[in-house]
Amino acid sequence: MKFSAIVTLSVSTLLASSQLVSGYAIKGNGVNCRTGPGTSNSVARTYNTGDDVTLSCQASGEVIKGGSLWGKTQHGCYVADYYIKTGTSGYVVGKCESAGGGNTDGGTTGGGNDSGNTGGGGESGSAGPMADDYPYKGRCDIVDKWRYYSCQCVSFVAWRINSRLGINFHNRYKGNAWGNANQWDDAARASGVTVNNTPKPGAVGQTDRGSKFGHVVWVAKVSGDMVTIEEYNYKRHTYGTRTVPKSSFNYIHLK
Repeated sequence: MKFSAIVTLSVSTLLASSQLVSGYAIKGNGVNCRTGPGTSNSVARTYNTGDDVTLSCQASGEVIKGGSLWGKTQHGCYVADYYIKTGTSGYVVGKCESAGGGNTDGGTTGGGNDSGNTGGGGESGSAGPMADDYPYKGRCDIVDKWRYYSCQCVSFVAWRINSRLGINFHNRYKGNAWGNANQWDDAARASGVTVNNTPKPGAVGQTDRGSKFGHVVWVAKVSGDMVTIEEYNYKRHTYGTRTVPKSSFNYIHLK
């Protein structure tokens, strides 16, 4: 629930960090990097185990061994997610605006070392599976990649937005200060994001109540007047789920 580390960072540091893209190691030798996210596209280059790549965006493409996510590297070509050690099967950067599609017939194998990871980031408005898959679990109170303190509710929900909605969300999303949970509804409105009283899976629940910092949650399911939510730090630094009246929160719809 607590505010991010933004207050402890200098302006120059924040400006620099907003331009950084994370480096990830390749796993596997002869990993194909193709001109589009599918094995029907030509091979632009190959990588080997330990090669470092940065991702500018990710795209859904050919389903390879159960997963459809591909990453666009600094060389402008696409690698199946299975061969990029991102630490998750979901999105870690924003979606590519356009990408040449590959075979999307639901096949489970691809040519060469294009085989993909399991699970994508989820489609627009999809909540995805309920699971404690938070990448900072057990590593609390450090600054995360979205410029929040890890294991806080805001960090967990930022993770969900990035990994499930494919939105490059962070503490300064669209140039506004999202900060503490009790600022999120105001920041959303200032960013042109819809805030209302209607929950849907994949929305963010927000309230100013509960503590001086407020609280945000991930909406997993909606049933009548009740919502099932996922959250962090409702009980200190831990993951949990609850089913509560939908009137418990405002709802922020980033998609």
